[in-house]
Parts: sequence; C-alpha cells; structure tokens
Amino acid sequence: MTALAQLPTGQPGTAAPPPAARRGRHRLLPYLLLLPGAAWLFVFFALPLLQLAAASLYDPGGSLSTGYALTWAFGNYPDALAAYWPQFVRSFGYAGLALLLALLMGYPLAYAIAQKAGRWKNLLLVCVVAPMFTSFLVRTLAWKTILSDNGWLVGLLRDVHLLGADGRLLATPFAVVLGLTYNFLPFLVLPLYASLERLDPRLLEAASDLYASPLRAFRRVTLPLSMPGLVAGTLLFFIPASGDYINAELLGTPNEYMIGNVIDSAFLVRLDYPQGAALSFLLMAAILAVVFVYLRRAGTEDVL
Repeated sequence: MTALAQLPTGQPGTAAPPPAARRGRHRLLPYLLLLPGAAWLFVFFALPLLQLAAASLYDPGGSLSTGYALTWAFGNYPDALAAYWPQFVRSFGYAGLALLLALLMGYPLAYAIAQKAGRWKNLLLVCVVAPMFTSFLVRTLAWKTILSDNGWLVGLLRDVHLLGADGRLLATPFAVVLGLTYNFLPFLVLPLYASLERLDPRLLEAASDLYASPLRAFRRVTLPLSMPGLVAGTLLFFIPASGDYINAELLGTPNEYMIGNVIDSAFLVRLDYPQGAALSFLLMAAILAVVFVYLRRAGTEDVL
C-alpha cells in the first residue's frame, strides 16, 4: 500500500520521468518539428543549388555528347557577364519600371480596400487575387491579344491620335513592362493591404486635429506605419520580375529579352550548361545585393 501510494495519480504502476529528462525532451521538440521542412529544403533546394554551382564551374569546352568535366573554370563567370551584361541591365531596368508603375497603382488600391471599402472589402480582395487563379502563361497570352496590332486598344489609340498609323504596342519595351506590372501586382497589393488594414483611423484624425495637411499626414503617419508591407511587397514584386522571361518572350522581341531569356536559351536551346549555370548564379548574386542594400536603407534611413 505504501509503494502504491507513492505512484503518481493517473499513471498506475509507472514512475514519472525525472524533471531533467522532461526538460530535455521539450528542448528537442521544436527541432523535431522542423526536421521534415529542413529535409525538404535540403533535398529540393540545397542539393540542386550545389549541383548548379558545380555546373557553373564545368569546362566550357564540354558538351552533352562528350560530357562535362569539373575543371573549376571560374572564368565562366566573367565571360558570361561580359557577353550578356546588357540583358542584366535591361532586366533590372524593366523590373524597376514595372515596380514603380505597380506602386502608383497598387498603393492607392490597397489603401482604398483597407480603409474605404467597407462591406465590399472581401469582394475587392477577391478581384485582386482572381487573375492568379488562371495560368501565368494564359494571362500573358491574353495581353498579347489585347496589345496586338489589330486589337481594339491599338485601334482606339490610333483613333484618338495617341498612336501613329504605324504605331504599335506589342513587341515593345512598354508591352514587357506592362505585362510584368499586371502579372506581379497582387504580390505588392496584398502585403500592403495587410499593413494598411491594421492602421488605426484615429491616428489620421489626430494628425488632422494637429493641423496636418492630408499629404503631411500621409508622410508622417500612413507611410511609416505601412513600411513593413511596403518593403515586403516591393521585394515580392521585384525579385520574380527581374528573373522573369515569359513576358519578354511573348510580349517583346529579342531586343527586349531579359537575362531570364538568355538563361532559358542556354539550358534548353544552346545546351551550354556552364554558361547557363554561371548566369543563374550571377543573377542570384545581383538580386541578393539589391535586396541587401534595399533592406539596409529601408531599415536604417528615416523614411520621412
């Protein structure tokens, strides 16, 4: 009876584990929960990245028929950059222009949905994300039809004399930038909406009571409080836009090709794996540098 009385209630016949063992088990639990995700990232991200890094150092004289040898050919990087630096500049230029255009449209849209839409808020959010229910390729092909020389938009612009008789929209930088803006706009609007939706309207009322103009209230209240969403949205927009190749392929010509088109051609058309892998790593490095500088400036400078 004495021995049974000493056993913990609810667990007859067993002894409770010591406190140190329970603490050790609790410390390991978060790492065990992370294990499936970490294994997934290792197999489907880290290993392909290592293989891509090895491919970028292959002997450029190799081929699929003769095979590639890992000769640590670091010269692949400067050679690739020297050959295709205009496409790098064009990629970041188009992505930057598309981002600027998306901000001019997306910020007022996100603010209107978050603060002014009322009971129509959910419907407007569905309208923002509804295009994403359709294939990226189908959406871009739709813009190719809209911007075609025989389309209604070009005809309308010619009728109002905004385009000449031989003017066109398709196969121009304008078409590529417009396609990038349209396809990636939801990635900018949704994070902005999430930040602006949490904005307390009483802060704007207080700014008005302190005789701040609407513009000054925006600069001193709305913009700083929306910065987390603005930073996240601009990164989610700019990173895929700078590496995109579908819009330049379908809406432009070789004169508008971006670095993504060159990488696609290197792997699938010319079968030049060392150059394609080197260009891929150069693109990743350039994007990481831009993101790092942007985050440093956004995090340390006064946005007012």
